[in-house]
Amino acid sequence: MTTTKFNVPTREEVSTNNQALFDTLQKGLGFIPNTYATIALSSTALENYMTFTNAKTSLSKKEKEVINLVVSQVNSCDYCLAAHTAIGKLNSFNEEQIIEIRKGSITFDNRFDALAKFAKAIAINKGHIDNATLENLLDQGFSKENVMDIILAVADISITNYVNNITKVPIDFPPASPLD
Repeated sequence: MTTTKFNVPTREEVSTNNQALFDTLQKGLGFIPNTYATIALSSTALENYMTFTNAKTSLSKKEKEVINLVVSQVNSCDYCLAAHTAIGKLNSFNEEQIIEIRKGSITFDNRFDALAKFAKAIAINKGHIDNATLENLLDQGFSKENVMDIILAVADISITNYVNNITKVPIDFPPASPLD
């Protein structure tokens, strides 16, 4: 049995629309992450995904990174763990905090702990969570609006987790530390 290989397309190998998105990414990030380049194998998926991932949210950048890290750990996505470890550090999380977030049990912040437990439960249980997990989240000051945005954030990171797990594109970020 042969394994299907997904090559990361270059700018010249994607649609004109995606070339413009590559230019925007290059300007903003300084490079085109392999995940985004691979999504550009579709002439429409990258634009659709970029619209979704960059949409307004009631969540802070740090809250989104908590979700990105814990869900990427649940989904065993080495690419996203590497990328979001780097992004988490840019958002003032240190290595020890990132490890705690990935494990879904945070001792340094009760609010982030409730968020991590809630997002992890969504990912593991396909949206079926117990009331205590939801109540714990709400007791930490999250609103019902935040709950909806958390659900969307779990879906957002799951998309790139699935892309990476299926395509196995090369990781272009420093690798994340393994968990004990």
